[in-house]
Amino acid sequence: MVCRVTHNMDEAIRDADIINLLRIQHERQRKTMFPSINEYTQLFGLKQGTSAKTKPDALIMHPGPVNRGVEIDSEIADSAVSLILEQVTNGLAVRMAVLFWSTAGKGPQETDGN
Repeated sequence: MVCRVTHNMDEAIRDADIINLLRIQHERQRKTMFPSINEYTQLFGLKQGTSAKTKPDALIMHPGPVNRGVEIDSEIADSAVSLILEQVTNGLAVRMAVLFWSTAGKGPQETDGN
């Protein structure tokens, strides 16, 4: 498997089979990572014009909750190639399974608090 690093959004999504976006946590990012939400959206947001540069069958993922209009336009988030709802649903089940596994299947009343 080859990993290619680029800082150009168009180049990054051009040949991608799956585009996985991340949520901007406004409360943590406002002053440290980029000057403004608008700048982030312009540089990294998946917009209608940007998505036209992807493969037609490229799948879209995002762990949720989505900041619509920031990381991704609503039309793309709600499109047929979006796996966002499935990802959010499965993400909850996976986290529950990890918690169950990490406690050796014991409920809260059965753990010793460690």
